[in-house]
Amino acid sequence: MSEAKMLLEVHDLSIHFGARQVVDKASFTLAAGEKLALVGESGSGKTVTAMSCLRLLEAARLEGSIRFEGQDVLQMNARELQRLRGGKIAVIFQEPMTALNPVMTVGQQIIEPLQLHKGLAPREARAQAIAALERVGITEAARRIDSFPHQLSGGQRQRAMIAMALACDPKVLIADEPTTALDVTIRHQILDLLDQLRAEHGLAVLLITHDLNLVRRFADKIAVMEHGVLVEQGPTTTVMAAPQHPYTRKLIN
Repeated sequence: MSEAKMLLEVHDLSIHFGARQVVDKASFTLAAGEKLALVGESGSGKTVTAMSCLRLLEAARLEGSIRFEGQDVLQMNARELQRLRGGKIAVIFQEPMTALNPVMTVGQQIIEPLQLHKGLAPREARAQAIAALERVGITEAARRIDSFPHQLSGGQRQRAMIAMALACDPKVLIADEPTTALDVTIRHQILDLLDQLRAEHGLAVLLITHDLNLVRRFADKIAVMEHGVLVEQGPTTTVMAAPQHPYTRKLIN
């Protein structure tokens, strides 16, 4: 079996906000089809680390190296970043109601990136948006596409946000606490959906979470962050069975 293609390579990433350093020399990799969980308590630096991969933190000063398919993300111009965001690397956020625009229909919010990244005509973009909603398990997608976010249930909103993120067939999905606001049944359905999409499309997933039960169920690899430092990483089964760092042991216990 051939080795999976390396997609994301982060090396010695440090992040500063003014004089304050929030991440110190973090390094990790993500290959096609891999599921890496970036784990730590609130304020550990895991979300800013992930968002830096898209250069979404305008106030931050970044040092080190972030490469996507060999290209230096820190050197990309505005046009290259636009192609990267959504088209190559997509994000789903913890709370869909803050990520989805309340005055646009769900369909409009999927159609817009399809037209931007794929250059589709309106009718074709709408057809693909309906297909994207069906792919994430939204029933009556042809009708739901014209719904506003507040007209959907919490689980449907989360599915719609995943559809929006995956509509342009990105290679990497950053999932920031994607199931925190959902009940256990829906949470498992969303994880199963992400796993299915990974298996079908070779999608790589960077999961940001503090929930170790979720990590056990979902991730191949784990990277543990404490106060902006990656203190331990490795295969999930290995780290969970025999954690080496005191902070990892504390999280597990």
